[in-house]
Amino acid sequence: MHTELAVRVQHAFEAGEADEALVEELLDALERGVVRAAEPDASHPSGWRVNAWVKQGILLGFRLGKLVPMRWGDTEFLDRHLFPPRVFTLNDGIRVVPGGTSIRRGACVRPGVVVMPPTYVNVGAYVGEQTMLDSHVLVGSCAQIGARVHISAGCQIGGVLEPIGALPVIVEDDALIGGCSGVFEGTVVKRRAVIGAGVILTRSTPIYDLVNERVLRAEGDLPLIVPENAVVVAGSRPAAGAFAQKHNLHLYAPIIVKYRDERTDAATALEEALR
Repeated sequence: MHTELAVRVQHAFEAGEADEALVEELLDALERGVVRAAEPDASHPSGWRVNAWVKQGILLGFRLGKLVPMRWGDTEFLDRHLFPPRVFTLNDGIRVVPGGTSIRRGACVRPGVVVMPPTYVNVGAYVGEQTMLDSHVLVGSCAQIGARVHISAGCQIGGVLEPIGALPVIVEDDALIGGCSGVFEGTVVKRRAVIGAGVILTRSTPIYDLVNERVLRAEGDLPLIVPENAVVVAGSRPAAGAFAQKHNLHLYAPIIVKYRDERTDAATALEEALR
């Protein structure tokens, strides 16, 4: 699918050709959701495949872009001319509440999404149907957010443009990301998982699964993967060494305390786990 567009983008990127019309075509396809920076792939161990050529096209746009003044409402700012904020209409079917939100050119926001202020959605990101982006949320470049996801206030969903082959952060359908959490470095949050408030997940962060008595890590080329239905809360583990023991020091550790079943919604599962 879109093989011809991919070939043209790759050629222009590698040859250093100035082709603004090609970049515009790619950004249009990203906004419509017919092209994505990463997409589901059951044959891959992570369940996702990176479309590196999409990132090449975005980087080509930055290479070609000229720094110009732009206006967004009553605010003037400076940015690359190929990446202005998106302008939505009622026909787009999303609700953007006033108060400082910006959704950049080349980001896909599907019908039914609610965006509370202030929120920033960067180029190449995908936000699925009926998802809630609460106040002070960042959705980074090329991050992929599924349908019916709740991203709570103060959350940061990391993005990545380079290296072009790196997997962006993925949050699959029906997940809940609790307030002031951070998901970074290509972490994959699988379907219906619950990330409790204040949890920070990165590629170097091990997750301790109390239910199955195992430690989950990013291995080789694979990202850190939060299992389907997992309920993850912020915990701690003792730090090693005599000094740490003397001062009773502990290190941060995300912990899976339970798994949701089909009868429990995300809020109920999290409340039960914290109790």
